[in-house]
Order: sequence, then structure tokens, then C-alpha cells
Amino acid sequence: MNLANQITIFRIIIVPVYLIFLYMGYNITATIIFIVASISDFIDGYLARKYNMITDLGKILDPIADKILVAAAMVALVEIDRMSGWLAVVMLSRDFAVGALRDLSASKGIIIAAGIWGKLKTTIQMIGIGMLSLSYFYFQELGTIMMYIATILSIYSCCVYFNEYFKGE
Repeated sequence: MNLANQITIFRIIIVPVYLIFLYMGYNITATIIFIVASISDFIDGYLARKYNMITDLGKILDPIADKILVAAAMVALVEIDRMSGWLAVVMLSRDFAVGALRDLSASKGIIIAAGIWGKLKTTIQMIGIGMLSLSYFYFQELGTIMMYIATILSIYSCCVYFNEYFKGE
């Protein structure tokens, strides 16, 4: 259980804390927690690569932690009427589809690495969720715009992943 994996587990554990503060209306606290959780995703990956801490457990837990954080946040934001449900459905569907494609590829010994479009989608999505969590002043409008951009990037990056997979077949 190295430091990178501990940070990943922390990200999973902190999700209910984020949700509690979000539902209680403590928007600033919820946003800070979400930002910390989002940054932890970059930190654990950086540490794992830099200090050769990549483990099978980390390979499994990291994407699960990411999906739990993003899915929980989007569902909660839809529930408290800060985000359109169809945006969440499109983005979560893309994540399931790409996850299934990666599983299929892995079963054939092919690794599909995260591409630039998927990374950009994730970054914009995290910023958008943070803004929607804060929901002050213009942050609601900016967060909504960010989520529309993230949705477009979700669809595009999904097409890129599937295109690359089927080109190789």
C-alpha cells in the first residue's frame, strides 16, 4: 500500500464528505473538498510514475476513484438542480463505453492509453463541477458552459478512442 494508492483511496473516502457538505448547502466547503479530491487524482498519478509506484491495485483503483468522484458529483448536481440530467447521462455513458472498450482491448493485450482529448475533457469537467458546486455569482453560468464543453469533448474523445481501436483491428 504505497503513497499513490493511499491518495487514491483518500479520493474515494472523501466523496461522501463532499456530498454531505454540498447537500447541506455549504458550497464553499464542498467546492474546496472537490478541488482537493480532483488535485489528488493528478498527484497520485504523478507520484506513481515518478517514483515507480505503479501497482496492479493502483491501475484498478485509480479509474474507479475517478468515476466515483465524477459520477457522484454529477448526480448530486442534477439532483439539486445545478446541472442538466442529459449532460450527466451523456458524459457517464461515454465513460462506460470507453471503459468497456479498454476492457475489451486489454483482453486482447492492447492497452489504450488516455489521450489528450480525454485528459482535456476531464480537466474541463472537473473545473465545471467545481464551479457548479460553488454556485455563486457567475460560477453557475460558467460551470454550465464548462460542462457543455466537457460534453462535446466527451463525445469527440469517445469517437477518437473507438476510431483508433477499430483502425487497429
